[in-house]
Amino acid sequence: MNTTTLKRSSPTRSPFPARARHPLRTELLHGFAPWAGVAVLFTLLVAMGSKAAQWQGSWSETLSELHILSALLGGPLAAAAGCWQGGRERRRHTAELRSTAARGPLAQFLVASLPVAAWVSAGYVSTALGALLATWPYASAGRPVLSALPADAAFLVACTLVGHVVGRLVAWRPAPPVLAVCAYVALAVPTYQTSGVRHLSPAAESMSLSLPVWWQPLAMTAWTGGLAVAAVLAYAARRRYTALLPLAAATAAAMLVAQTGDAMWRDDPLFERQVCDTSLRPNICVNALYRGLLPKVSAALSDVTGRLEGVENLPVRFEDLPGEPKPDEAQLPMLTPLGWYVVRGELINPQQYAWEAAAALTGISVQCEARGNDERAHRVDNTVTDWLSPNPGRDDLDERFEEQARKRGDEKELARIKADKNALAHLTSMGDEGRRDWLTGYFATADSCDPSKVPAL
Repeated sequence: MNTTTLKRSSPTRSPFPARARHPLRTELLHGFAPWAGVAVLFTLLVAMGSKAAQWQGSWSETLSELHILSALLGGPLAAAAGCWQGGRERRRHTAELRSTAARGPLAQFLVASLPVAAWVSAGYVSTALGALLATWPYASAGRPVLSALPADAAFLVACTLVGHVVGRLVAWRPAPPVLAVCAYVALAVPTYQTSGVRHLSPAAESMSLSLPVWWQPLAMTAWTGGLAVAAVLAYAARRRYTALLPLAAATAAAMLVAQTGDAMWRDDPLFERQVCDTSLRPNICVNALYRGLLPKVSAALSDVTGRLEGVENLPVRFEDLPGEPKPDEAQLPMLTPLGWYVVRGELINPQQYAWEAAAALTGISVQCEARGNDERAHRVDNTVTDWLSPNPGRDDLDERFEEQARKRGDEKELARIKADKNALAHLTSMGDEGRRDWLTGYFATADSCDPSKVPAL
């Protein structure tokens, strides 16, 4: 009875052996590969975070900054990671054991290199996702062009594979950092070229205010990926002549990229358009890419437009398009590059911004040597500008100049400072109707290069 019970309770063994885990899975989850992905993620996040004020709020600026940093920092780091992984067997003294394995050289190469490449690209994709999420609350127009992300990820994979080949071939421990430096130089040097060759470096391509043509990411992937595949096949394939096919594809893509050059990019249609606030006079127009800033710009210029109520001979609008304004327009102070006046969708110095807008309305903006050199006309232009929007640092600057002039005994400079103050006091003390009439006459001459036409003050 007891014997029968023991026999029935004994575990039954499966007739099939336990399935061994694929080495690729082990490489993906353990060892150096995950740390390579963390290194890329940390490096790109720190680099992007340090420049957040320059890209948060614009899809094109975000993707452009991410693209350049992933090329200049991520590419060399990926090459160094691949190189370190490539020299693993030599450091562990298992190279001879690896050569006796059942799998061929190419399969062994891919099992060791692809996990690092996968983790490196995952670090980049995570950074891209974080950057896009950080921009989303502040971007008021446009859309992110995501076609560049796969091309950048493919470039990092290519750098990892080429680095792995170098690590297998070069028996030198400092090889990874040296390779990273060489890769950085190779990527950075073409950016200083003026010919089409500069576009062969991913770091030379800027997506700021531009959109790539549909085939541009494919051509760059064929160029960088073709070189990497050719290097892998030339090193590990049984029939090494098969490397000629990806090498030919890379050469064709390189010729296409170099010959096309800047034509691979087109201006964003929104960059050529404006949105306007017609409730103010002059109207205020901002670039359509930054339409969300229009209420903030209008609020910043409300004092300027309020003081010009009833004044004639004014420009029709403030415009914010590339190139010179038309005769009936005034240039709005530049909203870009981000980080100067605009940070995360906010004007960081509205007073300075308003003063520059006021200067664009007056004769200060006129590039005429005769008007600029005439002391009386120059004083009138400055006075009107300061009355429309006081210069934030003007009082401190005048006090410093006056103190220095007193120390030097410079009576001419003291007289000039006093005359400037008297002119501003005179314009301020005018009655509303009289000041409107005087300003109407002044703005009739704001575009004139003849200083004698500027009304006296």
